[in-house]
Amino acid sequence: MSEIYFVRHGQASFGATNYDQLSGKGHQQARLLGEYFQRRGMTFDHVLMGDMVRHRETAQGIAQPLGLDESAFEVFRELNEFDFHAILAAYTTQFPEQALPEKPAVADFFKRLRQGIMLWSRCELEGDLPETWADFEQRVQRMKMDIMARCAGKRVLAVSSGGAIAMLVSQLLRSPSETMIELNLQTRNTALIHCVFNQRNMRLSSFNSVPHLDDPAHQSLITYA
Repeated sequence: MSEIYFVRHGQASFGATNYDQLSGKGHQQARLLGEYFQRRGMTFDHVLMGDMVRHRETAQGIAQPLGLDESAFEVFRELNEFDFHAILAAYTTQFPEQALPEKPAVADFFKRLRQGIMLWSRCELEGDLPETWADFEQRVQRMKMDIMARCAGKRVLAVSSGGAIAMLVSQLLRSPSETMIELNLQTRNTALIHCVFNQRNMRLSSFNSVPHLDDPAHQSLITYA
């Protein structure tokens, strides 16, 4: 059976100057996931990751307990997140009354981001954005088709981001754009999204599971940023 585990990156550095790096919690989440795979005796034939720093650091954390050779990891840009900074900036420019304070609360940030993504999905967000909603849909579709075509018979690990994973799941479920947005905002850091596939089709098996954090001592490590 061909199967793939999509992993959302560990908690990044929300509120810092550079979001695109793991926080201390993010590194811990990634290591615990690697240890979980190691305890289960799981190995991977192929490891894919986006080219963002948080993807690479998450993959490295998972790889260490498994003894995986990082030089064999494949950078696959189709796994990258959409530019949510650009989406949010366009939204707050279009609606200046929604401007965020210098140090926004997480809830306020995601509330505005949700509205921005909704407008983006409807082609109602103004501004020169680096990617249209249709471009994003097509990019994720290409990623799925590529994996199905060349990874038959393998167990694959793919480190990505919440938006790209939510778009994939939404496509697999044939659901509307509103579903993708809700899935995006509820996907946990280092959550597992398990799919089975062949060269013709991919099917969702499970979504947003964090078995490596299923311990009272790790409840504070269940995060969404």
